[in-house]
Amino acid sequence: MKPVLKSAKLANVCYDIRGPIMDAAKKMEEDGQKIIKLNIGNLAVFGFDAPEEIQQDMIRNLPTSAGYSDSKGIFAARKAVMHETQKQGIAGVTLDDIYLGNGASELISLATNALLDNGDELLLPAPDYPLWTAATSLSGGTPVHYMCDEERGWMPNMADIRKKITPHTKGIVVINPNNPTGALYSRELLEEIVALAREHGLVIFADEVYDKVLYDDATHTPLASLSQDVLTLTFNSLSKAYRSCGYRAGWMVVSGDKKAAKDYIEGLNMLSNMRLCANVPGQWAVQTALGGYQSINDLICEGGRLRKQRDMAWELINAIPGVSCVKPQGALYMFPRLDPEVYPIEDDQEFFLEVLQETKVMLVQGTGFNWPRPDHFRIVFLPHEADLREAIARLAKFLQKYRQRHGTDKPRNVSAANTGETATDAKKPKASREHAA
Repeated sequence: MKPVLKSAKLANVCYDIRGPIMDAAKKMEEDGQKIIKLNIGNLAVFGFDAPEEIQQDMIRNLPTSAGYSDSKGIFAARKAVMHETQKQGIAGVTLDDIYLGNGASELISLATNALLDNGDELLLPAPDYPLWTAATSLSGGTPVHYMCDEERGWMPNMADIRKKITPHTKGIVVINPNNPTGALYSRELLEEIVALAREHGLVIFADEVYDKVLYDDATHTPLASLSQDVLTLTFNSLSKAYRSCGYRAGWMVVSGDKKAAKDYIEGLNMLSNMRLCANVPGQWAVQTALGGYQSINDLICEGGRLRKQRDMAWELINAIPGVSCVKPQGALYMFPRLDPEVYPIEDDQEFFLEVLQETKVMLVQGTGFNWPRPDHFRIVFLPHEADLREAIARLAKFLQKYRQRHGTDKPRNVSAANTGETATDAKKPKASREHAA
């Protein structure tokens, strides 16, 4: 029988957050082994429950949720999103500029499909949230990754962005707060990106799903609030700040120069109509979530569970010889570096598959986020404190054995204890330490 092959469009698509390592973990679980999962930001699994008032709104509206809604979403949800944009200082947004989707993920695919032709290029951060790269490839476009600078707290490298703009470049993706690094971008940097988009006629895709998950009194600047002339599509959802991943309720807001984008918006409307509508029960949660008590603040403040776990994970990771990590200012992740001189890794997927098999801790390798070298990984700091401590302790023990096996188990530099620097600072180049300060 003739083999049935997958589409050639999938040749450059990967989503290693749910890739081969997760497949191996599932098999281990089926064999009765308990896995500590530090691979995905699935909050409800770790005891971060959706606010009860959101649950109640969905329950009360279930009897009227069996039919299709307007393809862009129910009125109450879109009205709530419109009010949110007004609070954020985003000008000129009407109900027609708002699209509800099955999470932000569906809307990312919709937006790239409506824009990109074969050969068009989309600028994406490295590291990135890999759905963006996958969606770009599936849309027929070419993902072009601009580098984010670890030495500067994972800020986008503006010179690298400029260098990679070509006549084929259609847009730029900005993930802020960033997944996987936890970086939060300054207003000044975002203004530079807006100016560059204006100069080259680029569409801005602003992924701001973690805009309320901020630490240390940090503030987030909505990218769309910085211009009224640059076409900007902003993506957000209930998944993270409202701990409602499974409700699959997200939204996309179109702002800026919509007259010049009339044809593109027609494409967005066409694709929106084709999928009929987003999950209706989930849409009923949006109004209550945006207008109600922002319980995320209880988790990110000093003494809050997310903040405590971020601090603990960061300290424990940085205490491992040869491992350093920029402290995240937002989101649910950190992106530690494995010093290549200490950990000479050639294939980081194979490396973290070995970590899983030996420690029963599941992590995602850095190349799964389109980072070009096998020297980073993403850690999710959502599990309860005891599990998080245990997972990092197992990882530290594995890494110690690896160093011993490769003859790189050098004594730690203890000068940091005598200078008042953190362990991370002691391992960073001077420029990076100054940035952290």
